[in-house]
Amino acid sequence: MASKAKSSDVKVLKGQEAEDAILQYLKRMNRPFGAVDVAANLKGAVPKAATQKILVALAERREIVQKTYGKTSFFVANQASIDTVPADKLTELEVECKTVEDSNNVLAVEVKAITAELSKLKNCPTDEELEAQIASTNKEVSTRLSPIAQLTDRLVPLRSGAPLISAEELVKIDADWAKWRAEWTRRRKVFMTLVFCLPTDTSRPSTHPMHPVVFWQLATDSLPPQEAEMLLEDLGMEFDTTEHKTLEKGPLCAIQGTNARSNLKRKRE
Repeated sequence: MASKAKSSDVKVLKGQEAEDAILQYLKRMNRPFGAVDVAANLKGAVPKAATQKILVALAERREIVQKTYGKTSFFVANQASIDTVPADKLTELEVECKTVEDSNNVLAVEVKAITAELSKLKNCPTDEELEAQIASTNKEVSTRLSPIAQLTDRLVPLRSGAPLISAEELVKIDADWAKWRAEWTRRRKVFMTLVFCLPTDTSRPSTHPMHPVVFWQLATDSLPPQEAEMLLEDLGMEFDTTEHKTLEKGPLCAIQGTNARSNLKRKRE
């Protein structure tokens, strides 16, 4: 397998250029390093073997300081050769640092407020969602206002001064309602009356020779369906519709039934 080619992006330094690069690096970092670390941090610009030799040579010239711990040597820039910062410059830097810190604190508060506002905006509905909510609300309002509009329409005759139904007319309406409901109930009772007759199939013995049959079924049993429908139409009869059943179960018939039972009870007394 062919060995991986070394990167040619880093220029390999030699001689004085290598010494200057190592010395400037130690002064800039101003902390102890071993020869291997220096070579690695310089990205291979100076080979490891050359780095060790240059460090030892710089230490012998007292440009850097060498410290040996066991078998390992560390090199650090000579602190005597590093320029010291004047006291007034340090004070100026401290003031500048304090100003930067205060500015950072102000910016941190602003960032926190802006972040909170951004969070609120993200939780707010979008324009499309607002339009959908408004449409839904308008629809619900229209639905709720529809019964109110109907009731308002019913009040129009009263507001226009139309005469009200008198007490005598109400009594007559109640009397007519009781009369025709009783007739309706009587006719339906006759129509739905059970008639007992002999079974048509005499080939099977039965313990009950008489069986119940609805009156209308008895009357139309021998007729074809079409003729039965024509007879029903000629007689002016009709089966109870859904509206009839709803009316029979409604409060109007319930009140009428209660009144009827009360009247019957008073008659018995």
